[in-house]
Amino acid sequence: MTASLTNLEKIVREAGSIALSHYKNLEHLKITQKSPRDFVTEADIAVESYLKETLSKQFPQFGFWGEESGQSENQASRWVVDPIDGTHSFSKGQYFWAVSVALEVNQEIMLGAVYAPALNDYYCAEKNKGAWKNGVPISVSTEQVLSSAMVATGFACIRSYLKENNLQRFCRIAEQTTGQRRFGSAALDLCMVADGQVDAFWEQELNLYDIAAGALIAAEAGATITDFKGNKGVFPKQILATNGRIFEQILSLM
Repeated sequence: MTASLTNLEKIVREAGSIALSHYKNLEHLKITQKSPRDFVTEADIAVESYLKETLSKQFPQFGFWGEESGQSENQASRWVVDPIDGTHSFSKGQYFWAVSVALEVNQEIMLGAVYAPALNDYYCAEKNKGAWKNGVPISVSTEQVLSSAMVATGFACIRSYLKENNLQRFCRIAEQTTGQRRFGSAALDLCMVADGQVDAFWEQELNLYDIAAGALIAAEAGATITDFKGNKGVFPKQILATNGRIFEQILSLM
């Protein structure tokens, strides 16, 4: 079977339904810790197990890389999966978490889907063909002035106990912008850039499965994707996504 957004959507939505069934029964949710500040729930495991089994069966030509189960043998062409991006938010009953699935072929992200079941929002994109939210084409904002912008960020670096963290950078940017948000899911943050809900997002110390799908969706909606020095591309350890119009202004503060 050829991978497409159409057949991917059915699979990702079903994965979201599995996550939602656990979300509606949080009082019985089993939670363990992979490290002092990194949680995994039985929902993460269940969703990834479904995605790995289903994607591997329907598309045996592709390998698999999931946050919880690791990498399969074939990694030249692979599905890159975060079963629940925003696990901590999920476990607290908040809305900002998502299933993130991307298809990477020879180091290029070709398909991406980010589904937020609690918000009932489904984002997707295909390389060079555009991005959509709930079936409607989306594009980045037209904000041109950083002082009027709303930005989003995250603090995976603090969770990882890094001395080089995001706090001073956040303070610099917060002082120069109108609104700042911390939603707790990099996948959704990137989709919000794509949809014009925020004008820029940055974070450091992420993994490819956190951002692969969201970065494609943002790029296909017109976003500029770079590292903190302005080098274009998808850099999980440093990602800056903007609407392009405020790129130079925010880059000067990175």
